[in-house]
Amino acid sequence: MTIAPQAAKVRPASTLGEMMDILDAYVATSPSAQNAVDIFKDEWSSKFPASAGATTTPGSAALFEDPRIDWLSKTIGGFGSKRILELGPLEAGHTYMMHEAGAESILAVEANSRSYLKCLCVKEIFDLSRARFLYGDAMKYLSETSERFDVCVASGILYHMTHPIEFLGNIARVSDTIFLWTHYYDDSLRTRKDLAKQFEKPYEIEVSGKAYTVSRRNYQEALKWAGFCGGGKPWAFWLTRDSLMRAIADFGFTVEAIEFDHPDHPNGPALALVARKA
Repeated sequence: MTIAPQAAKVRPASTLGEMMDILDAYVATSPSAQNAVDIFKDEWSSKFPASAGATTTPGSAALFEDPRIDWLSKTIGGFGSKRILELGPLEAGHTYMMHEAGAESILAVEANSRSYLKCLCVKEIFDLSRARFLYGDAMKYLSETSERFDVCVASGILYHMTHPIEFLGNIARVSDTIFLWTHYYDDSLRTRKDLAKQFEKPYEIEVSGKAYTVSRRNYQEALKWAGFCGGGKPWAFWLTRDSLMRAIADFGFTVEAIEFDHPDHPNGPALALVARKA
């Protein structure tokens, strides 16, 4: 006996608006890099480099032409032949720069789903064939991986951590060279009207028997933006500069160079450093 196949069940859109929403996900123009960029319209933090030609983002940060990465390259003798671990690539601007400068390989770990997808767009647009992007938590990756890297690039991520000391300790497991660009806490933040309300009174935490001073920073209104690029919790710990330097030393690193040392940075005191193990 032959049984006629059942017709597929179709759930009708409850409203015309619901139907229009799903149709908005389609594009009716020829394939282009700009189409990919516009999936995240109004969510980009960075702007594309001159090499992108007419393809543009609404972002303004020059992360694809960043002097911090040029400085890093000079400080460590270039990216050529180096295996790089990048934590928190955001929109792959630094990935692009290191790839263009000849890195042997770049493994980038991103926890924000929308940032991760933007990174994949950038990988396709600029053909970053030696870069691989993983979607997941950087702290979890560091604590579980057995891989080793020539350089760990952690730009703009330490101050988004709820466990910054443990984060540095995990980095020490996977690489003998670290690049950090990070904000840090000092008391001047509590006198700045634009930032003071985000920070709580600093206090000491203890990790492995050693004390470090932190201030809890709350994201507040920033959480309402679809392009939010902070951490995975509504708050994070900022280390003081002294605690940052002591933690780096406690994990066996020696700071070899400091640059972009901006105590009056608009978003809070910041610096870049390269540290190595002996």
